[in-house]
Amino acid sequence: MKRLIAGLGAAALMAAGCGGGTPSGSGSDTVKVGLITKTETNPFFVKMKEGATAAAKAQGAELMSAAGKFDGDNASQITAIENMVAAGVKGILITPSDTKAIVPAIKKARDAGVLVIALDTPTEPQDATDALFATDNFKAGELIGQYAKAAMAGKPAKIATLDLAPGITVGKLRHDGFLKGFGVAEGDPSIVCSQDTQGDQSKGQTAMENCLQKAPDINLVYTINEPARPRRPHRAEGQGHRQGRARGLRRRRLHRHQGRQERSDRRHLPAVPAEDGGESGVKAVTDFAKGGKKATGYTDTGVTLITDKPVAGVAAKDTAFGLANCWG
Repeated sequence: MKRLIAGLGAAALMAAGCGGGTPSGSGSDTVKVGLITKTETNPFFVKMKEGATAAAKAQGAELMSAAGKFDGDNASQITAIENMVAAGVKGILITPSDTKAIVPAIKKARDAGVLVIALDTPTEPQDATDALFATDNFKAGELIGQYAKAAMAGKPAKIATLDLAPGITVGKLRHDGFLKGFGVAEGDPSIVCSQDTQGDQSKGQTAMENCLQKAPDINLVYTINEPARPRRPHRAEGQGHRQGRARGLRRRRLHRHQGRQERSDRRHLPAVPAEDGGESGVKAVTDFAKGGKKATGYTDTGVTLITDKPVAGVAAKDTAFGLANCWG
């Protein structure tokens, strides 16, 4: 388990491009491995890069890394793929921001003999990459929903869902899993507001404010990831309406079911391996480069619920386990 998740999945960051790599050797026989994440500031992807960096060093490979400027930045990921192929990478590990639009660029890389492995998020179609190393995102969402249902203890729910974006597989899988785990269908009257956040902090804050304007009695919030969760504004923001909304959130003591990072005011966190994906992906590329063995199919990296307030009927580990085994 190397990654915490909860509504589950990425925030702002650096421009794309190749570089920031971790050369572990020199010479024409050094295997080059590319890693392209959605962003560089989300702790999940930070840990993924750390795991890949360590694995590249252990394998005597050179890691080239790149990321989008924001969750959903397909153009930067396309540029990164092109740059990495031109630089002679043997394989590319990618967490696709746009699971459909990235497919043509992936096809060009594969046609050039590059092994492409999706991490965390499957492409559409899934077989557009050679392999997929990821958690079962639907199962992760389902665990969140089961926990939320038990935590509500029979109290009527007024649910806000702060989702990712239309057409992104990981967001839909987690959302649908949450609904199943909670025991409601899409369109159920208990879901009083749904907003897309693109996994971004500021968009998540705005989405929550919009939802509270629409339904002030919200008492349960699901979010796609940690950056999108509602949080207290900094004093520098200064807008009274934002501070008022944040105070309103705290007064209502919402059950926050989201993100990938442990906080004292959260009731649960499913944990999903992040470093395993990066480490395993690097090894798969070096094995391919050295022996021609291609990784194929889907490898489930697992999911575990993390909470210091367990509920009956939902298996979980505590935050001490989460801090020792997951990112955060």
